[in-house]
Amino acid sequence: MTFAVKLIRTLVTLLIAAAALYAGKAGWDHYMESPWTRDARVKADVVTISADVAGVVTAVRVHDNQLVHKGDVLFVVDTERYASALATADAALAAQRVEQARRGSEAKRRAALDTDVIALESRESAEFAVGTASAQYRAALAAQKLARLNLERTVVRAPVTGYVTNLHVYAGDFAAVGAPKLAVIDSTSFYVMGYFEETRLPLLKAGAPVDVRLMDGMALRGHIDSVARGITDRDAATGRELLADVNPTFNWVRLAQRVPVRIALDAVPAQLDLVAGTTCTVTILQTAHTAPPAPRKVS
Repeated sequence: MTFAVKLIRTLVTLLIAAAALYAGKAGWDHYMESPWTRDARVKADVVTISADVAGVVTAVRVHDNQLVHKGDVLFVVDTERYASALATADAALAAQRVEQARRGSEAKRRAALDTDVIALESRESAEFAVGTASAQYRAALAAQKLARLNLERTVVRAPVTGYVTNLHVYAGDFAAVGAPKLAVIDSTSFYVMGYFEETRLPLLKAGAPVDVRLMDGMALRGHIDSVARGITDRDAATGRELLADVNPTFNWVRLAQRVPVRIALDAVPAQLDLVAGTTCTVTILQTAHTAPPAPRKVS
């Protein structure tokens, strides 16, 4: 074997090793520094539904996981009781209307009489009675409006178009005011929340295009809507004396914190049924607008 052949083999080996090292470093840099994460989840706005008035649930008009439209009836609470309360309020308002008219007529009649016939004090008392009757009438009117509103609220309707979930209400249950009975997932509010390491935040800009890959392989397109401006500091507890209770340990290996990044979906295929809480992979697509800034030289 001549020296030239040995030299060529040595150079080829060195070139292959250099190419392998370069490819390994490029792959490592892409994995560690590129703006992508597998720690992402599909999310949606969830509206918690509860009764605004207390009473026995007389009817449930939906079932779990059903698609409902805004305004659809979900369940009904003791309508008869609140209809009776409205009738009582109507009667009270009518009585106060009559009382107000009677007091006004009496005050006008006394005002027309001469001071020699009726005392000034009696005339003033009649005027004060008119004011009191007017105030009582307005109170009765407000009570009637409240009773009518309560009657309307006995029928609980869907505030948004979406899917019923966690249905925990049945006919015969007692619905307390504010007690959650079911939830509605807004079907038009799906988005993705990606949790990026803090070291990659300089690569994330609002409006940057995003590639979203669901676990089943479905690809979606979106863009960065916003980046969270704060996360919980677990070492910032407060002691009994209202002093900072800082953990005295510090590890040599510092783990980068993950910051939530909200990603808006540009379009969702009609045949795709998104499920809030499912995981996905998010990759920020680098463009001329979103390319990372050039490193600055330190003098």
